[in-house]
Amino acid sequence: MKKQFLSLFINIPKSIVFLSLVLASCKSINPSLNPGPSLPPPSPTAAVNIPLSIPKETISRILNGQIPQTLFKETGLDMGSGITGDLQLQRNGKITWSALDSQRIQLTVPINVLGEIGLKPKGLGSLFQSKLPINENFTPVFVIDPKINADWGIGSESFELVDLGGNLGIEVLGMQVDLSGILRRELAKWGSRNLSGGKELASLKTLTDLAWGQVGKPFSVDWIGGNTAFSIQPKQLMLREFFDEEKNYNIWLGMDGKVNSHPADAAPSRAFPLPGLIPNENPENKFEMLIPLTVNYATLDELLRENLDGKAFRVDKKTTMTPSNIKTQAYGDLLAINMDFIAEQTNGKTLSGTLFVVGKPEYNASNRSLIFQDVNFKMESGSLGAQTGVGLKKRKIIRRIESKAVFPIGDVLAESLGSITGRLGLSTPIVDLNIENLTVEPSGFYPMTRDLIIHMKASGQVNAVWK
Repeated sequence: MKKQFLSLFINIPKSIVFLSLVLASCKSINPSLNPGPSLPPPSPTAAVNIPLSIPKETISRILNGQIPQTLFKETGLDMGSGITGDLQLQRNGKITWSALDSQRIQLTVPINVLGEIGLKPKGLGSLFQSKLPINENFTPVFVIDPKINADWGIGSESFELVDLGGNLGIEVLGMQVDLSGILRRELAKWGSRNLSGGKELASLKTLTDLAWGQVGKPFSVDWIGGNTAFSIQPKQLMLREFFDEEKNYNIWLGMDGKVNSHPADAAPSRAFPLPGLIPNENPENKFEMLIPLTVNYATLDELLRENLDGKAFRVDKKTTMTPSNIKTQAYGDLLAINMDFIAEQTNGKTLSGTLFVVGKPEYNASNRSLIFQDVNFKMESGSLGAQTGVGLKKRKIIRRIESKAVFPIGDVLAESLGSITGRLGLSTPIVDLNIENLTVEPSGFYPMTRDLIIHMKASGQVNAVWK
């Protein structure tokens, strides 16, 4: 991949590159003057926002998998009216639910009530020491306001027992005594303690940590000049949850983070921790990440020399030219190539000098090519006539350089696309996520003092396949 990219990057059509050797002295640039520091590149970031519509079957799986089998167990329970007992409430079937509005759901929870009830040991209770066994099934109906807390716990802001779903009656001294009110009161007390005020009913933290551990683990890219590792450091984690008019449960999950660069042998061993949740008001489906790749000028010099140094190229019908001592550098926000040359004409005349070409590298998405804009140059030689003659053709030469210096890099992008696609896939017990319509292309070239920084931008949309 390295050789292929570099060949495309530096293999400028020879007749165009060395048209510059016919150049006249250019007053607009001066290689000996410092044009000032380059503007720093933008901070590399990663951003993802996923609007998820969770199927009812998936929510049912989460509820039935996360809500414990034993809901309530207590001995020596004071039920009031001189009654005491031991009670255990266990789930006795599949939990079902339906949405009432954008925030509240109605839960139907089949339970089995097991235990025994008797009178307290005083008064009549001292005459009847035995307790009566209870083994009854109920289907109570609750209304709760579920919420995912900042620590990924699932809690409820409010609780209401709508229907007990059965009657609890026992026979005492030949009389039928209805204890349904007592059971309702105990269920309401239990719900107030466990299903209101945001108290945790279930947790998604383990699932979230496993998913982030897979996606957020540092990764490496094999690029020009070596292997570089990258990590994503989350700065914000956003969430909104609601039921829509069709009673679908929607989650808008977003993350903004910073992309860090590391030497390949010094990358973090695990993902950065996730921050707490904050509200999310963005419904957009998007994935964007900037990957900062660097190429030092010594590496560029070496590769340019392999392709150009000491090789003769024809400039026109009468002139061939041989470059040497090729060096690259930053020239403000432009990339500069400085070289010596010897030009030989068919009449036996020779011309030697230096050539200083600058241009702004950019990416043309329509033809997936690297192009140069704002091209300028300066030539110095001992021939005043050559410099003057070319000065009259400067604008024409610049236009030809800009139109011909077009380098297709589609094959390189295709290779990068495959590796990044595989890296961004995520599989969890409840959903598989992958990036659709993924594009990977340069978004900016930044000549700095020591390196050329290339920002590769990966973008697409997130697709969810629920299990």
